[in-house]
Amino acid sequence: MSAADSRLSTGSLAGGPVGLRADARHNRDRIIEVARELFAERGLDVPMTAIARRAGVGVATLYRRFPTKGSLVTEVFAEQFATCVSVVDDALADPDPWRGFRTVIERVCAMQAVDRGFTTAFTAAFPDALDIDRERVRALHGFAELTRRAKEAGRLRADFALDDLTLLLMANGGIVADSAEAAVAASRRLVAYLLTAFRADQAEPLPPPVPLRLHDVVHPAANSGAR
Repeated sequence: MSAADSRLSTGSLAGGPVGLRADARHNRDRIIEVARELFAERGLDVPMTAIARRAGVGVATLYRRFPTKGSLVTEVFAEQFATCVSVVDDALADPDPWRGFRTVIERVCAMQAVDRGFTTAFTAAFPDALDIDRERVRALHGFAELTRRAKEAGRLRADFALDDLTLLLMANGGIVADSAEAAVAASRRLVAYLLTAFRADQAEPLPPPVPLRLHDVVHPAANSGAR
């Protein structure tokens, strides 16, 4: 399967707008817009009723379009999920494994700095949202392969562990800035520091890696009420 075939597209996962009347399409678009705003502000634990209220639609209308929160989250972040998977696929196609590894770190951290809601969505568990799980697993497997190649090429320090990706996202997620531009700039500098430390020619002994779960990137409260 090609990278293009695997990418998510808006409207493909949660009953897209094809064939909807103009008013129904407007309601659906408004729900997605409001959900994106609230997820960014408050995390995924925001109640569906709050989304419906701000969107100016009835709760029944919301659930008719999106039967579960997982289906809504999948639709809201469809483009970001597609971008994330695409970044990993492109990096795997790069003949320089270190450049591919570095690019994934840089791009994912930039996405996190711009949209914290996506980080929460990527790490949350939705039993009914198989598309999210499939794309997350695919991206993580691809990153593991990039890590292996970069180590074999002698560019990535041998003691880099996949748990360090979670540690990196935790650090990057802790950036607080007055604007999106400042957050991106701070993230870029932090990532540059860390990538320098990841290089094999800069390696010095480290404490053992800490077992971390990917959803530990966000506060556990952000994952409550996800269903």
